Amino acid sequence: MARYTGPVCRQCRAEGMKLFLKGDKCYSDKCPINRRNFAPGQHGQSRKKMTEYGLQLREKQKVKRFYGISESFMRKTFEKADKMAGITGENLLNLLEKRLDNVVFRMGFALSRAEARQLIVHGHFTLNGKKLDIPSYEVQVGDVIEVKEKSTKSKKFSDMLENRGNAARWVSVDTENMKGTVSAEPLREDLDIPVAEHLIVELYSK
Repeated sequence: MARYTGPVCRQCRAEGMKLFLKGDKCYSDKCPINRRNFAPGQHGQSRKKMTEYGLQLREKQKVKRFYGISESFMRKTFEKADKMAGITGENLLNLLEKRLDNVVFRMGFALSRAEARQLIVHGHFTLNGKKLDIPSYEVQVGDVIEVKEKSTKSKKFSDMLENRGNAARWVSVDTENMKGTVSAEPLREDLDIPVAEHLIVELYSK
């Protein structure tokens, strides 16, 4: 299944919560979920009681939308997480958090993950001094992500860093030099998405 390319605010309404997919708009009064906090469509206001499968599917869809990934990537990541030591659900979220586009967003170099993907594909970042334009690349502890020297002169980046929120606890950011370091593994408590990952494990394990 290809990545969803329609109106992203419909995704938040479908999940009944903010997924912060639209950057600044999500924090303003213009956010559609503030005015229409019900699912899109003709029958959006008449939510029915979920079956067990429905609950599992919703959790999976929520995570896919949150990180902006396809079904094939989600399944491939789950299979990798399932082979790792530890709790499969937490492994899955750890791997998704370490995607390059998510790390760029967590460092405050982009206002949303979608914007981070676009900036990466356009070649605005380096990883450990080398150009990398693959948003799904899995970063490791110690990796240094830096805005390319040519791009640091852009007003977009300077304004973004001035107005950025707090970076994730597992990254350290040098705003003056526009670079950040992955200083630790992302832990479950570091995630700001209310998801029951065990339901995703149950769904994929059937």
